[in-house]
Amino acid sequence: MAWLHGAMIAVGVALVGWGLPAAHRLRSPLDIPAALAVLAGVMLGLLGALLLAVPGFFKG
Repeated sequence: MAWLHGAMIAVGVALVGWGLPAAHRLRSPLDIPAALAVLAGVMLGLLGALLLAVPGFFKG
């Protein structure tokens, strides 16, 4: 499962890396999905880092 959490971090960083410049470069209707991709990338990266650091976090 650690490879899955590492992949979540990598995809999150990639989304942020693509979305930040794209949100500023694209025109008005198309910048919204890029900004949402940045938000999703931050959330995915943080979730992956949490699950990598504390593997049983969501198991009660």
